[in-house]
Amino acid sequence: MTHNSPDEGATPAKATGSFAELAQGMATKSALVRKDNGHIDLLAAAGGIRGIAESVLPGLAFLVVFTLTRNLPWSLAGSVAIAVVFLVARLIQRTPLTQSLAGILGVALSAVLAMTTGKAENFYLWGFVTNAGYILAMVVSIAVRWPVLGLLFGYARNEGVRWRDQPERLRAYRVATWIIIGVLAARLAVQLPLYLSEQVDALGAMRLIMGVPLYALGLWVAWLISRPVRDELITKVD
Repeated sequence: MTHNSPDEGATPAKATGSFAELAQGMATKSALVRKDNGHIDLLAAAGGIRGIAESVLPGLAFLVVFTLTRNLPWSLAGSVAIAVVFLVARLIQRTPLTQSLAGILGVALSAVLAMTTGKAENFYLWGFVTNAGYILAMVVSIAVRWPVLGLLFGYARNEGVRWRDQPERLRAYRVATWIIIGVLAARLAVQLPLYLSEQVDALGAMRLIMGVPLYALGLWVAWLISRPVRDELITKVD
């Protein structure tokens, strides 16, 4: 007579419940907010004015200084300095540091890559790696029937993860996730040739143009595409 270990007795329902809790935590920490008119707050989703500034200004500083001076150390110093200013400001104001820390780590790593190789275009290399990572994660999420946009939008619409039991809602969130994958893939398709041809000015400009603005547009389209037929809030069921 054999005895099952506690792990062997775990049911798919328990595993799903654990994943749902994890998804809820991720959605709660996201900046995704549904406004009274039923649309998402794109400004909040991008981190607000401050979050956008923290995302854009370090890269803009690098691009402007490098374009004007062609001096790589100065360009990197300017970019890192701005990221540090944002971090210090959050420390002084005692506001959440997550976004600022992620930003300064990304800028610092990009600066190290550019400085150690002596190539300005490598300032943008880490962005390609993270972009590809996001694409892979989203494709996997679709394959395992937990599309990322469903996890985020589902809680914004008070659906939780109940949409997974409705084929039409699951399909809608898969399509929504593919839209964001398309945005990320477009970035790689446009920017990688510029990187490989060492066109630093054009690459920097496209990184800014295809950053927050394009992401916000993709998010808005994904929201509209995935909305319920009558776009009504689904009452939560305990």
